[in-house]
Amino acid sequence: MRADTPAYDLEIRTDEKRVRASLADAALTPFWFEDPGRPLPRPALIGAIETDLLIVGGGYCGLWTALQAKEQNPGRDVVLVEGEEIGWAASGRNGGFVEDSLTHGPENGQRYFAGDLDVLATLAEENFAAFERSLITHGIDAEWEAGGALDVATERHQVEELRAAPGRFYDRDELAELVRSPLYRAGSFRATGAALVHPAKLAWGLKDACQRLGVRIFEHTPVTRLTDRGGTVRATTGMGTIRARNVVLATNGFPSLLRRNRMLTIPIYDYVLMSEPLTPAQLDEIGWHGRFGIGDCSRQFHYYRKTADNRILWGGYDAVYHRGGGIRPEFDQRPETFARLADHFLRTFPQLGDIRFTHAWGGMIDMSTQLAAFQGLAMGGKVAYSSGFTGLGVAATRFAGSVMLDLLAGADTPLTRLRMATRRPLPIPPEPIAWPAVQVIRRAIARADRNGGRDGFILRTANLLGFSFDS
Repeated sequence: MRADTPAYDLEIRTDEKRVRASLADAALTPFWFEDPGRPLPRPALIGAIETDLLIVGGGYCGLWTALQAKEQNPGRDVVLVEGEEIGWAASGRNGGFVEDSLTHGPENGQRYFAGDLDVLATLAEENFAAFERSLITHGIDAEWEAGGALDVATERHQVEELRAAPGRFYDRDELAELVRSPLYRAGSFRATGAALVHPAKLAWGLKDACQRLGVRIFEHTPVTRLTDRGGTVRATTGMGTIRARNVVLATNGFPSLLRRNRMLTIPIYDYVLMSEPLTPAQLDEIGWHGRFGIGDCSRQFHYYRKTADNRILWGGYDAVYHRGGGIRPEFDQRPETFARLADHFLRTFPQLGDIRFTHAWGGMIDMSTQLAAFQGLAMGGKVAYSSGFTGLGVAATRFAGSVMLDLLAGADTPLTRLRMATRRPLPIPPEPIAWPAVQVIRRAIARADRNGGRDGFILRTANLLGFSFDS
């Protein structure tokens, strides 16, 4: 490969037979769900009930909100309903990267939250620390590993960016102390503010902690409608109704029960591979013995990490919006993306040329135009909502729960004064405009990666207007 050739720019260039062989036996289901500790689902709601606080959505956002609500007020009656099973969607399918950022990185924070950056930095550190404390307090075995994070440069222009980034800088030769790849040009290691978890075990552990505190959980209970009843809100489900004094909406990328919020996010599909466990000899080949996650610095980036049994999860690069904005089970599989990811893996670690992937799956991310979550109130202050985490929500969902509870309490706090809690992001154009617009921006991002990271006219214009796209 020439020095000026982008590392991941072209279509499949590794021996296609090797790519096909690596994916031949991959199960098209999330690896995390196969853990033997997976709990049985709670029964669905049948009939009519009342509660102080109803939480709609059984992913991280809803679970963290329920847990904190009971911690703040043990006597408060809290009901959580989930349309499928706890952790079934993004919360059980992600890579398990826990980042302390609440703004999708410093550059995005400067773009959208410049006036709040100092307070957000403090709140992010506090939230990250509280996240870990909660796991300890409630005995949640989420396979927490606070091993830091490594950002790597695979393109020449990224080297100086990493040299100026927080953390310890490693040049090409020094980086071999941490991990070895012929594509790496430099790296920057952050020892704090980054950890890894088992995503599904985190969701199941939060579920168990909530139940032990008295939260009533109903699974396979989709809410189809919210109705303002003056002093209360009525939630209609498939086989029952819930009357609540307050409601939290934590449905994220799924269509909001508030019509006015339905254009504030779009469902973006992200895809990952999981390898077979690496042997000690294979780990020696790539030199990756530390317990940290890795991400490259391209706009179309990869993220990867090791599991407890030394598999490698490899994901990212393609961020796919399906025409019409649909959310369908068949979108969880995308053979062309799986092949591209396998090819990129083999380019990164050619030492592992005979690797096999045991699992390949996808899942939906809730993307907003500001690439970070937003919160707010509706129905006269009785309903709080949060959405738009854009793939960086493992820790940020806990923070969003704190914000929503403060909003529902009518409290004037540093959290409720934040821009993300007082202003909604720009809406996303409806179909039939959305799909071609996303494709234009995706192509512009790919061109920027080929052009030394420099944004072209389309990206500069989109950023000027306040529209961003990422995963």
